[in-house]
Amino acid sequence: MKNLSWIASIAILAAVFPLSGCNSSTSPDATTATIDSSEPAMTEDAPAAPAGESNLVGTIKIDGSSTVQPISDAVRETFIKMHPKVDVTVSGNGTGNGFKSFYDKGADIADASRPIKSGEFEKCEANGVNFVELPVAYDGLTFVVNPENDWVKELTVDQLKKIFVGDNPAKKWSDVDASWPNEPINIFSPGTGSGTYDYTHEVLAKSDDKELRDDMNLNEDDNILVQGVAGNKYSIGFFGVAYYAENQDKLRAVPIVNPDDKTAYEPTVDNIASGKYAPFSRPLFIYINTESLNRAEVQTFVEYYLENTSEASEKVGYVRLPEAVISKAQQNLDALVTGTHFTDKSGETRSGSLTELFVDENLVKSLK
Repeated sequence: MKNLSWIASIAILAAVFPLSGCNSSTSPDATTATIDSSEPAMTEDAPAAPAGESNLVGTIKIDGSSTVQPISDAVRETFIKMHPKVDVTVSGNGTGNGFKSFYDKGADIADASRPIKSGEFEKCEANGVNFVELPVAYDGLTFVVNPENDWVKELTVDQLKKIFVGDNPAKKWSDVDASWPNEPINIFSPGTGSGTYDYTHEVLAKSDDKELRDDMNLNEDDNILVQGVAGNKYSIGFFGVAYYAENQDKLRAVPIVNPDDKTAYEPTVDNIASGKYAPFSRPLFIYINTESLNRAEVQTFVEYYLENTSEASEKVGYVRLPEAVISKAQQNLDALVTGTHFTDKSGETRSGSLTELFVDENLVKSLK
């Protein structure tokens, strides 16, 4: 907490000790952290709050990626048991929508299944929003089919392009492989405001200066996508691996052929962590408004998030980051290192692995 004001530092010390929680009412209208005024003051005539009770009070608003939402939900669940007077809301309206809420100062934290884009960075700068960028987990973007699909054993990147890209994509399964059924392909995709949609576009279409097909069934709610694929034998869809892990009884994950070693890999923990599940292994992020970090409840929550993200991520089906990356994220939070490591000074998105890009020399603090 090195760069917090001395006032916020005192507020944190006063509010968070002791840390163990108990049942108590929340204060949803609180906008800054303070000692609950309903608690007796520490004077000779009024005893201190009971031992073990947290007096941390305030509100925290999180919006963004439906992929990251399960991690934030898991962290929130344990955090509010310790600090029941803090109102933490987590919305999963999509990465793009989350960044809009973030740069409009409607959210303290943006969940993101991709790095911030240059246009979003510019909106943050225009609105006076400085942010700390923290990677929190690995995900494997997972392509799923109906369990009755007995013809798709694996898919190459070129086959995925035939299905998902362009103005004249495959309409039937037989258009992808002549030996496959002469039946229409029903496609279920995250909405255009989703970071998962953006990531799929980047991997499959961007290099060819194309767009994803425009006749997919789009929805920001990944559970709706699950239902769509589970309900139709000739369907295919994609989303984060956690939603597949929750619905393995309804879906089948398709192994993807790694373009480098030509081997098909399933989106398992080991394959995602090692990068074998390529090119669809990706990091997940949270972005924190530094102004919000001056509030004790936000600072305490973000510290707690980083300390527990590895366990929370595994709990909901994602993959923990290397300890060195988490340590670097903690250092950046402590020092309030603002800016992004994933866009260069000209606004172009950098390519490479998380460990290659999340280094000091790639930090861009401003696009101005």
